[in-house]
Amino acid sequence: MTKNLKRLRIALQKSGRLNDDCIRVLERCGLKIRFSKQSLLCHVENLALDILLVRDDDIPTLVLDGVCDIGIVGENVLQEKTLEQESKGSFEKVDIIQKLGFSRCRLSIALPTEKSFLDPTSLEGLRIATSYPFLLQDYLKRQKVRADIMTISGSVEIAPSLDMADAICDLVSTGRTLEEHNLKEVDQVMMSEAVLIKTPKYLNPDKQSVFDLLVRRIESVLKAEESKYILFHAPLDALSRIQTILPGFETPTILPLQGVSDKVAVHVVSNEKIFWSTLEKLKEMGASSILVLPIEKMLN
Repeated sequence: MTKNLKRLRIALQKSGRLNDDCIRVLERCGLKIRFSKQSLLCHVENLALDILLVRDDDIPTLVLDGVCDIGIVGENVLQEKTLEQESKGSFEKVDIIQKLGFSRCRLSIALPTEKSFLDPTSLEGLRIATSYPFLLQDYLKRQKVRADIMTISGSVEIAPSLDMADAICDLVSTGRTLEEHNLKEVDQVMMSEAVLIKTPKYLNPDKQSVFDLLVRRIESVLKAEESKYILFHAPLDALSRIQTILPGFETPTILPLQGVSDKVAVHVVSNEKIFWSTLEKLKEMGASSILVLPIEKMLN
């Protein structure tokens, strides 16, 4: 697979939730991705960027070695690979450029529902099945607990029912899978979300330019997704009180209303969650025609 020295290469998970979230964000960044059913290497038509679709646990290694310049991967996978490399005496690491806020989950300890758990010492002497042995080992070391680690790739949740293990350490999102296998979450090893990582290798000016542009666009998309545009009419005599409860991102824009002398239009961008209680307070203070709108793009 020949590497074009002018085109930035990003590694993404080839399928699953993280892939879906990554593609959604990249497309919202304005990228026109040309997918190929026959190849794991996809090209972006309107930017010097190629996408390599791979297993998620290969992404840190590909980026560390410079096969790919950047990647998006779960923190749990990155930390597991980092601990594995450190166990082998290698301390070179990729750079985490940005936490992306999507594909959130947690790596947790789970036990059969009938088992009791008071604190991590309840795990002493147990057999724990996991796909993340280095993270689990680190957790047990921090908790000063001795337990046997059984490494399994995939379907970890079935281990207790097959009498292969007494407990598991696995990713949890909604908790539904644990319930289906008569398991309960008892402790968290780490919280995880998608992160943008970058190779420690040198990027030439062409690649660096594409990288900087892509980071700016990703930041713009993430800010837009977190933010809302709020518009409403407000009585002039209540304006100062209304401004104290606005979940604002910047100073609100105040505009006159044609033919109305005692009211103004208020426009504000908020990067906080807009709760019904806030809208109801605005209405109680005399605000009317209240609109809360999504923001598609946002550049500061």
